[in-house]
Amino acid sequence: MKRNSFILIAMPLMLAGCSLAPKTVLPAPPVSQSWPVGDAYLLQSEEALPILSYKTVFSDARLQSLVDQAMANNRDLRVAYANVAAARAQARVSRAGQFPALGVSAGAGYSDSGGTSGGSGDFSLRGGITSFELDLFGRLANAAESDRNSALATEAASRTVRLALIADLANAWAAYGADRDLLAIAEDTAANARENVRLTKARLDGGVAPRTDLRQAEQILATAEDSIAQQKTALAQDENLIRLLVGADIDRALLPAGLAEVTPGIASLPAGVSSQILLRRPDVIEAEYRLRAANADIGAARARLFPTISLTGLLGFASNALSSLFDGGSFNYSVGGDATATIFDFGGRRAGVDVTKAQRDAAVASYEGAIQTAFREVADALAVQGTIAERVRAAAANSEAAADTAMLTDARYKGGVDSFLASLDAQRSLYSARRSEIATQLLLVQTRIVLFRALGGDSSAGSTAP
Repeated sequence: MKRNSFILIAMPLMLAGCSLAPKTVLPAPPVSQSWPVGDAYLLQSEEALPILSYKTVFSDARLQSLVDQAMANNRDLRVAYANVAAARAQARVSRAGQFPALGVSAGAGYSDSGGTSGGSGDFSLRGGITSFELDLFGRLANAAESDRNSALATEAASRTVRLALIADLANAWAAYGADRDLLAIAEDTAANARENVRLTKARLDGGVAPRTDLRQAEQILATAEDSIAQQKTALAQDENLIRLLVGADIDRALLPAGLAEVTPGIASLPAGVSSQILLRRPDVIEAEYRLRAANADIGAARARLFPTISLTGLLGFASNALSSLFDGGSFNYSVGGDATATIFDFGGRRAGVDVTKAQRDAAVASYEGAIQTAFREVADALAVQGTIAERVRAAAANSEAAADTAMLTDARYKGGVDSFLASLDAQRSLYSARRSEIATQLLLVQTRIVLFRALGGDSSAGSTAP
């Protein structure tokens, strides 16, 4: 009995066999082996890119605290983690289908014909393989492999969400600092405008200045006050965005007072000598697993062209008395199998293979496209980083010159040499130059964040749980 039972259970596992899935061969990355060179890239080193965690790139403790809170509370990240859990569970479901399902049933019956001999009873206990498909052509194995690779792709997608969350939060934090600076510029401009209105009104009252000078000064003041209101709105919206990304209320002490506090806390990343680093990007990893899943789907579709063989087996005991249920003579077993094959289906199964092949070709193109997109994003960020220092220097020099021009023009107006219109033009130029300087400084920080995100180099982004 034991020998028969062993054969019954082991036979399906020994028969399960080959896979019809093609071997996955990843295409060579369709990009050059080094980053672009030229005037825009002269400041880039040729050292290998390090694998950095966000805590190394974003060294400010306040930003790190916000990122840690976002890792625990952000709802988009929770959705991504839930999707990973569901994909993993589905992979386990497919894997379980490769093994026999064992079941147990018990029964008892009693019948009485009403005669003098009384009634009779019967008892049974059976267990065994309820139904099991012999995976001779690898259909179940390839389906399980497809689901496993899909689960890994979903996990890589969750890493993309995490990486994007970190970058978006850093951008929002930097934008808040820039808007604080812009608010300070607007307030300074409004204060100067109020003083000009006061002095111009005094000159008008003294008969020295025309009424048009006063009205023009009041226009500058009104424009500055409008900018103050706009910047206060922008700051409130920045806070709202940071709160949304964090997924909870925030301590305002964690927000920067200006870009001077932001820039030192976000490190610049050097370029590497090889573009192979892009293969670590989570979206590229996701595309690779999608390609592997598509190959497994081809194997499953090919296996459907062949017959399906199922096996059933039962081991049991039956007796007309409960006391003798487990006697040697009460044991019985049965083994059965069946095979089904579709003779003619109008080419449906072969078309199914063609569908999976086309999907595989699309997955190859998606994989190559993901690498090309990643290369372009990094190259663009390096182009900006290679020249941004010069732009920051030029913007600072422009602000300095505009401030000196405004001071000299105002002095010439008060000395009766220049018109009030020249003074107003100088003030407008100063206001524009200071705002342009803040925008350039913010671009410097944003470029560092973009490069961090484009390289996908957050070594701690592989976690799929808070």
